[in-house]
Amino acid sequence: MTERGPKPDFATVLDERRQTLRAKLERILVNQSSFLWEVGCGHGHFLTAYAAVHPQTVCIGVDIASDRIGRAERKRDRSKLENLNFVRAEARLFLEAMPTTVRISDLFILFPDPWPKLRHHKHRVLQPEFLAAVAERAMPGCRLHFRTDYEPYFAEVRSTLANSVTWRLDDGPWPFEFITVFQSRAEKHHSLIARLRNPAA
Repeated sequence: MTERGPKPDFATVLDERRQTLRAKLERILVNQSSFLWEVGCGHGHFLTAYAAVHPQTVCIGVDIASDRIGRAERKRDRSKLENLNFVRAEARLFLEAMPTTVRISDLFILFPDPWPKLRHHKHRVLQPEFLAAVAERAMPGCRLHFRTDYEPYFAEVRSTLANSVTWRLDDGPWPFEFITVFQSRAEKHHSLIARLRNPAA
């Protein structure tokens, strides 16, 4: 019977994940200055459709579930989209691992888990801290696109963005429409766009 060594602590595991993710992103984004990012890409329906219509835009979708990423990658491969990549990662860790020379041009967050119970609100992705972190890695004029079928979450995000010092609500048109599985199941949904503020504004 072999002896097992001590388990690595969480900080060590997290750093290893960050380093692995950083190396992967450096390969994906070599010679790129910006990319479009979808957080919570699911099975990749929306981003595959977007990348097919925008072949000059580098698109990256992230999700924490490996089976979703696997299905998304199969969609990409069938469509032969060289501008599209899917990565298994947590959104905040993804931001930390991004190459310092690359910026986010557009961000889509479509039908994220609303974590409706009050004690779970801390798990919602669109928190002020996350929005501030995205702003630090975004290019001037970056647009954030948010859509949900859960009205309380929509109201919370809208209020957060309306009071943000780094983002402002934008009344421009929704740039690309593609009905995802979640959208087809929703009786109605709510959408908003926010734009990164000009530092001098």
